Amino acid sequence: MKRSLIAAFTLFSTVFGLTLLLSTTSGYAQGGGSKIKAGSDLAPVPLNLKGLNPALVRLGSYIVNAQGGCNDCHTSPPYAEGGDPFLGQPEVINAAGYLAGGTEFFPGVTSRNLTPRANGRPAGFTLAQFIEAMREGTDIRMRHPDISPLLQVMPWPVYGNMSDRELEAIYEFLRAIPCVGDADRCGS
Repeated sequence: MKRSLIAAFTLFSTVFGLTLLLSTTSGYAQGGGSKIKAGSDLAPVPLNLKGLNPALVRLGSYIVNAQGGCNDCHTSPPYAEGGDPFLGQPEVINAAGYLAGGTEFFPGVTSRNLTPRANGRPAGFTLAQFIEAMREGTDIRMRHPDISPLLQVMPWPVYGNMSDRELEAIYEFLRAIPCVGDADRCGS
């Protein structure tokens, strides 16, 4: 009898633990799939996964497209003609300018192009530079020294609270999106 109770308790604990674990790590929106799967579905542009970690790219896509709202500032205009959800239209991201920057917030402060350069680095940054900008707000290019050495408008204090893995996932996703810009920037 005692063995049966121990076995039943062990089985119950295992099932309960797995259920709890899966319910807290695999749900997204109301549909219930994994964030990695959702990230694959949410990417509004074709992804080049060559030489990259596909799971990390897709997690980065989920963070950028479902949580971060990066498109709203780093794509100008953020939505394609007839696809602006703020006007009650079905959302259609402006894929042609996706994350290429160009939104002017006030004179002299414009969102930056986050797409990869010819060297494959988002905005030309190394992972360490990207993490520093996201964590500390460092304006690596010092575009506004008269205002501050920190990024303006960019909500880096919020992104700075992300884990190393989440920031690496965003970086990996940005490496996978198409370059937007002139031939010198994109290497074509």
